[in-house]
Amino acid sequence: MKKFTPSPVVDPRLFLLATAAGASVANVYYAQPLLERLADAFQMDAAMAGMVVAATQVGSVLALLILLPLADRRERRGLLLLQFGLLALSLLWLAAARGSVSLLLGMLLVGLFGTACTQALITCTAAMATPAVRGRHVGTVQGGVFAGLLLARVVSGTVAAGLGWRAVYAGSAVLIAALGMLLWRCLPPMPVAQGRVHQRGVMASMWRLLCADATLRERGVLALLLFAGLNLFWSAGSLALSAPPLAWSTTGIGALGLAGLAGALLAGRVGRWMDHGHGRAVSAAALLLMLLAWLPLLQLPTSLGWLLLGIVLLDLGGQALHVSNQALVLRAAEPVHGQLIALYMLFYAVGSGMGAAAGPALQAHVGWTGVCSAGAGVALLACLWWGAARWHRAAAVRCR
Repeated sequence: MKKFTPSPVVDPRLFLLATAAGASVANVYYAQPLLERLADAFQMDAAMAGMVVAATQVGSVLALLILLPLADRRERRGLLLLQFGLLALSLLWLAAARGSVSLLLGMLLVGLFGTACTQALITCTAAMATPAVRGRHVGTVQGGVFAGLLLARVVSGTVAAGLGWRAVYAGSAVLIAALGMLLWRCLPPMPVAQGRVHQRGVMASMWRLLCADATLRERGVLALLLFAGLNLFWSAGSLALSAPPLAWSTTGIGALGLAGLAGALLAGRVGRWMDHGHGRAVSAAALLLMLLAWLPLLQLPTSLGWLLLGIVLLDLGGQALHVSNQALVLRAAEPVHGQLIALYMLFYAVGSGMGAAAGPALQAHVGWTGVCSAGAGVALLACLWWGAARWHRAAAVRCR
């Protein structure tokens, strides 16, 4: 398999991988600006509407436990094509949903295959890159993921305002099918050395890996708290903005995603910092930004400027921490990259589901101040966890 090299000429496959990863992950987040529309269309209350987003996270958990570990044991290019095809079919199912059960099932399937495609693309990127540029290339593709996550809200809000929410998923199905074929044509075959292993053996291997890798455990908990905070804001914020007295349209709510694009642009730079050994400084700055972000976000009902500043700070911190987490986790040997990403993103999916479910419930019962207090508490807990992990490592070194 031909490796990416640290050439000044950017390999066009890297751009394709980043684009495909962004398009894949966008499907998991299209629903966030549409919660009010979906609640009206399927006669759900605000708390139940939060389960629409949470259902995609359930699918993500299943993908991480079942599908992503296959990347270490199957030819990766063929597996990608299969997963992209199944994602396109799931999107068509969702576009045709007529009842709440069908809607939730469609969201689960989109979360399942959208997550599998996204993370499989990251493992492919890590496998194709040399160690000297792995952090940079993973950061670039992760930047595509983050751009897709943010632009998903803009695209879904705009398309839904003009063509209805079903057009969002139907159009995405066409895009995903096209990208799957393009990946098949442009990526080289990527065989793996390991033979077929029963799923029970995969689960046992993942458990042993989790028990043995302290970096994975530390960064996994940070990912859980990171994405709990992000989804807490976006799931509750869309409801707060769409309700009186603000009564924003889906287009306006979706356009807020553009405020976080700075985080996506930072991804490649963070990857370079990680390649040069600046992981500690990146993590500290990212955690501080995510904590400080909740102060301007608290001003949501009165100031658009403060709201935009809060989104920028939250997404900058979140993107920097996520890229640094993955760069550190992927320093392990290549044959277990799929399992490492699966385990790391399992923490991410659990945190995302918790935030997505808690956000609308908090907004309904304690209002926006309660949401911001909870978000700041989650960010503070992440800071304390990181500090405790650093103290534990230092103490272990002193005892040697």
